[in-house]
Amino acid sequence: MDTDYKLLSHKINIRGKKMKQEGIMDLKEFKFTKEHEWVKAEGDTAVVGITDYAQKELGDVVYVELPQVGDSFNQGDACSNIESVKAVSDIYAPLSGEITEVNETLEDTPEMVNKDPYGDGWIFKLKMDDPDELNELMTDEDYNEYLKGIQKE
Repeated sequence: MDTDYKLLSHKINIRGKKMKQEGIMDLKEFKFTKEHEWVKAEGDTAVVGITDYAQKELGDVVYVELPQVGDSFNQGDACSNIESVKAVSDIYAPLSGEITEVNETLEDTPEMVNKDPYGDGWIFKLKMDDPDELNELMTDEDYNEYLKGIQKE
């Protein structure tokens, strides 16, 4: 039993998963980019944020420039940026589509990106132009393999 707890704890730390009242967040529903954005599809809408790896690399987030609702982007376009105590980084549209909602909470509490990157720290939602673009993104397993390669460098 003790071994299972250590293994579970290790997975939580490496993968950025966190405990919630209802259990462990399942990142298998998420897709990822090499630029460290995540996507969770909800029908024809995609919720977008940055990964736990990205927020840790950035350090304390102090400002998030949100895109404008109604703006459209192609996959890979810079659509926003995030400022931390270390750097300012672009956030790229992981999919083509129109911004339908932004997380206005981040205007007053940008640190939510650090505290809950896969939950309340989401950045924007977009209506997908082409849901097939999701197939071009990495799965949770693929992303973790990608991170192992980065961490070796």
